[in-house]
This record gives sequence, C-alpha cells and structure tokens, in this order.
Amino acid sequence: MNELLISPSLLSCDFARLASEVERVEAAGADWLHVDVMDGHFVPNLTIGPPVVEAIAKVARRPLDVHLMITDPLRYARHYAKAGAHVLTFHAEVCATPSAARDVIRAFRAEGVAKVGVSLNPDTPLERMLDYADELDLVLVMSVFPGFGGQKFMPEVLPKVRGLRERGFERDIEMDGGINAATIAACAEAGTNVFVAGSAVFGAPDMAATIRSFKSEAARARAAAHA
Repeated sequence: MNELLISPSLLSCDFARLASEVERVEAAGADWLHVDVMDGHFVPNLTIGPPVVEAIAKVARRPLDVHLMITDPLRYARHYAKAGAHVLTFHAEVCATPSAARDVIRAFRAEGVAKVGVSLNPDTPLERMLDYADELDLVLVMSVFPGFGGQKFMPEVLPKVRGLRERGFERDIEMDGGINAATIAACAEAGTNVFVAGSAVFGAPDMAATIRSFKSEAARARAAAHA
C-alpha cells in the first residue's frame, strides 16, 4: 500500500521568506514540497519559473513536487528537470491525443525526472488519460479549478480516484485543492495517498500538529475503507 504523504503547497507560504518557509514546513513534517507553476495561459495566473524552482531545490531537503499548469510542458521539460523537480506533473488537457501525452511523459523521463505525473481538472473525465495510465507514476486529481489558492473542495471528483483504484492503478494518486481537516478523510477513503494542502498548513497556528493530524486522519480513513 502506498505511503501517505503530505505535500504542502509553497504557493501559500511567505515568498519574502522563501528559504525559511521551506525549512519551517520541512521541520513540521512535510514529505514533499508542492510547487505550482502557472503560465498565465493555461490558467489565468502567473507564478514561478525554473530559476525559483532551482533556488528552492538548493535549500530543500524534501522532494520537489512540481505541478506544471502550463500550455507547453514539452518545451519546458528540460528546464524544470534541471531545476530540481523530483515529481513533474503536466495537465492532460494540454495534450490533444494520447500520443501527444506519451511524448511529454517520455520527454520527462529522458530528462531524468524520478516521478512523472498527469493532472486532471475537475471537469476532465478519467477516460482522458486511461490509455497511458500504465506509463505514469502519479495521477493528480484537481479538486478545485487550477489557478488560485483557497478554493472550496469539490467532492464530485472523488469517483475519479475510486475509478483509478478499481482499474488497478497502484501508484500514487494525489489530490490538490481545498484539502483540510474536514476533507482529507474522504480523499483517503477513496484511495488518495498524496495530499496537497496550502493555506490549511501554512495558515495553521501549529503546522507540525496539523500535518500530524492530517496523516492520522488519512490513515484512519484508509484503514476503515479496507476493514
């Protein structure tokens, strides 16, 4: 059974104190560090590019979980791999065909990326990526529409997680958007094992206690689902 992992979203940290925020969240128990890359085209917002990812990698001790919300992931594969991405995820919606998606996956692997993932927006059906699921290390299910933090969790995406597990997908399934104490159990019960949390972690009065409680609640829900 896949390890339960918390991947706090650095989009919610204090960017003026980025190195110390990385140190703080790692000390609190983060397993991965989620890095949201937005290009202003695929999503209506701009965030960080390879130089900032590289700067984070220099101070981070945990794997960088880089989520590319960009129109042309193939073009930038080398840049983000070189910058230090351990997990590199692109969106299924930017690939018109399964063949185009496979080209992205293979380009990521050719650049030495350890884990290659694909992400699905809330309104994108699971069937969009099933033809190449066997080539992936991770599927990231968006439980909000990408582009901005602080949105409300959409429970209607949970059947995608169940559908993947029922079809025999045994690798990592990640959930991103609105993850907090009230929503993490349902995600774990469905089969999610990696949880992206932004404001719920960085806005917590006790970050370490919050991460511990998230893991505990996820473990309890998963155990109950398999009882």
